[in-house]
Amino acid sequence: MATNGAAGPYAGRTFIILNPAAGQDDPVKLRRMIGGAFAARSAPFDLAATEGPGHAERLARSAASLGYRAVCVVGGDGTLAEAATGLSGSKTPLAVIPRGTANQVAQNLSIPMDIEDAVEVAVSGMATALDLGRVNDRAFALVAGAGFDAAMMASATRELKERWGFGAYIYAAVKEALAATPRRFHIRADGRELEVDAVSVMVANVGELFAGYIPFRIPLAPSPKLSWQDGLLEIVVLAPRNPPELAMLLWKAAHRKFGGDERLIHFQAREITIDAQPPIAVQIDGDPAGTTPVSAVAVPAAMLVLVPRPA
Repeated sequence: MATNGAAGPYAGRTFIILNPAAGQDDPVKLRRMIGGAFAARSAPFDLAATEGPGHAERLARSAASLGYRAVCVVGGDGTLAEAATGLSGSKTPLAVIPRGTANQVAQNLSIPMDIEDAVEVAVSGMATALDLGRVNDRAFALVAGAGFDAAMMASATRELKERWGFGAYIYAAVKEALAATPRRFHIRADGRELEVDAVSVMVANVGELFAGYIPFRIPLAPSPKLSWQDGLLEIVVLAPRNPPELAMLLWKAAHRKFGGDERLIHFQAREITIDAQPPIAVQIDGDPAGTTPVSAVAVPAAMLVLVPRPA
């Protein structure tokens, strides 16, 4: 059983943070299933439900200070990012029971979608280091972005996600792709500067998007494997001139054909600042985060996360 090595009354216990608004599960039934799965493994736990934005961060930080062996998030990428912010810099590992709409961090880390299997990882998984990105005082485990991706996340409303699940993102992507208009972006990354007319600038901590939900994945790097342990952020600039070109660029990304096309730019950086004229919407792990300008920095090995043990 993974542990942060702390002593005290909470050292052998897991603190579970459940977001009752995530995904399409009935919260009462979900709580019962998770409690039963931990009890079946003789794994003691305490559980608290989030009550609004920022609550998961506060709960995770408190659990780490009390010496819990692990903090387990039951929710989606947004809840995970909040908990990661609270755990960043601590020795308390994060476990994940993916119950959100997209669960892209879990997909990248090969954490099972099945509740029983995910609980098994939470109880007996292997702790490994996870890089994070940071925007001001907010950590992100998946991706921050400005432009098309932020508009897509905003269009995939809670109502649509409750009705269509992951289909809400597909609908939002098509809707925003048809309306996407290039903006003039000014990018500063590790001392280099770039000006480009683009529809989106994405800053990713992990290597792939849409993992597990469509027949192909959208890599955010030429070699996405273990990109969350390289101490760098993956920067992807989408600069199509029209919607058909945007579809073509996504196809090229899916086939890892980065390079040789000024409309699809990829590079890595430790620090990046993105500005746009006029200002454009920003998202962090799917949550709205104001408008540009925005600055992000890579935080290598910022925290521990429990992943499946090698077979």
